Amino acid sequence: MIATYNRSNLLNKAIKSVTAQTFEDWELIIADDGSTDDTEKISRKWTEKDKRIKYIKAPHFGRIARISNFGLRNAQGEYIAILDDDDCWADDDKLKKQVKFLDDNRDYVGCGGGLILVDEKKCELGRFFKPREDEEMRTNALIANPMANSTTLFRAMAARDVGFYDETLPEFADWDFWLKMGLVGKLYNFEEYFTYYLMWEKGSSFSKQKGTAISALKIVPRYRGKYPRYHRAISVVYLYNVYARIPESIKKVFNPLLSKFKKLIFSSRSAHPFE
Repeated sequence: MIATYNRSNLLNKAIKSVTAQTFEDWELIIADDGSTDDTEKISRKWTEKDKRIKYIKAPHFGRIARISNFGLRNAQGEYIAILDDDDCWADDDKLKKQVKFLDDNRDYVGCGGGLILVDEKKCELGRFFKPREDEEMRTNALIANPMANSTTLFRAMAARDVGFYDETLPEFADWDFWLKMGLVGKLYNFEEYFTYYLMWEKGSSFSKQKGTAISALKIVPRYRGKYPRYHRAISVVYLYNVYARIPESIKKVFNPLLSKFKKLIFSSRSAHPFE
C-alpha cells in the first residue's frame, strides 16, 4: 500500500519497485489523499497497464494515519506491505523473502529490513539495520521505532486487531502501530537492505517536527510498563520537544546530521553513515 499526496514526481519510481518484485501474487493499493497534481493521471496509467494495481482517491485528510487507514481498509491480502511514496524497494526479492518468513513463523506478526539512505540526487548517504531479533529491538522500542515502515510486511489480521494506525496522532503513527503490534506477537528485521529511503527537506522527519514532538509525548506514556527504559525514553522525548521549537533556520543546518545520528544510535549496525 502506497499512501500519497502531491508527489507525482516520485510515484513512478515507488510503483516500479513493486512491479519488479519476483513474488508476483500481490495487489498494490495507491491511496491518494486528494492530490491536486498529476498523481491520479499517473496512477490511472498504471492501473490500465497492470490489473493488480488499484487506485483509490479520498478527500484531502491531511494526516498520514487517516489516508493510510483508508487504503488499508481496502486491502484483501493475508499480508500487507507499506511503501512510502518518496521511497522505493531496493531488493526485488523483498516480498518473496518476507512472505516465506511469515509463512514459516506463525508467532511473528511482522518483519522488516535495512535502509539505504539517499538524497534527491540519488547519492547514497548511508546504510542502516534496525535490531534483528525481537528481544533486542524491544530494548529501545520506546526511544525509536523498532521497524523501518517502508521495509515491512505484516499480518493483516493482527493489524486489524490492533486498530491499524491511530488517526489522532499528527505524526509517528507508524511508531505507535509497531508498538501495538509488538504487544500481540514477535517482530523480526532481516539483515538485508530492502528499501531506498529518501532524505530531503520535504520528508516528514524534517518538515513536521512539531507534530512528531507532540505525538511522541502521547505515545511513550501509553506503553509505560509494557516496554523497558521508560524514564530514558521520556527524557529523550522532552529533549526532542525542545529541539522542535528551535528556529527553522538553525534546524535546517542540523536536521540531516541529527537524522543520521539517530539512525546510527538506534540501529544494530550501520555502514558509512556520514559519507
